[in-house]
Amino acid sequence: MESETAAEMLVRLANEYPGELRVIAVGPLTNLALALQLDPNLPALVRDVTIMGGAAFVPGNISPVAEANIFNDAEAAAAVMEADWPVTLVPLDVTMNHRFDEAHRAALGTAGHPVASALSGMLVQYFAFYNTIFGEHCAALHDPLAAAIAVGALELDDAPYVGISVDTSKGEAHGKTRCERLDGEAAGVREVPDRASRVVLSVKGDAAAHLLERILSLPAAN
Repeated sequence: MESETAAEMLVRLANEYPGELRVIAVGPLTNLALALQLDPNLPALVRDVTIMGGAAFVPGNISPVAEANIFNDAEAAAAVMEADWPVTLVPLDVTMNHRFDEAHRAALGTAGHPVASALSGMLVQYFAFYNTIFGEHCAALHDPLAAAIAVGALELDDAPYVGISVDTSKGEAHGKTRCERLDGEAAGVREVPDRASRVVLSVKGDAAAHLLERILSLPAAN
């Protein structure tokens, strides 16, 4: 279906496999928002949505308050957060704390596996970028962490159920992700009946070591 857009494909698959589709979003949420416009019943058809994005209680990475994926289409992000489906938000609060470094890259490069070797090569440029942020050759595991959480490969530690909203104003707060705890531990509690949204603030164990082990245990290509 060469003329099918990403949003159209998502709607089609959700209708073909109701209750089975698990969405992992690791960029701006434009396509998800477009899919919601095409089929307002989409949240009832999708099993869950995991989003790498946002800065819940830490500074942003594209502005003092906003994370890039959310900032780059704040209106789409707001629509996705408001939809009635289970959302797991994996923000900078957790992803910036788990990193691959040169030791991880070396292990990938010497594994003798094509996927591991390719990843080792890709990390060179990624490390160079993050060297300006961390002051060392390493990289935050933004998207891998979200994917691992989505498939249950990492055990969650602090992941409160919250009301999630996105600032769509054109001012300094544009793209800010607002996560108000519903467990009463933070000021400004906002009651959101029957919502199943949560924000992952920490995971148990060493995520980088776990992900490396999973990659190195991949079966060899035939």
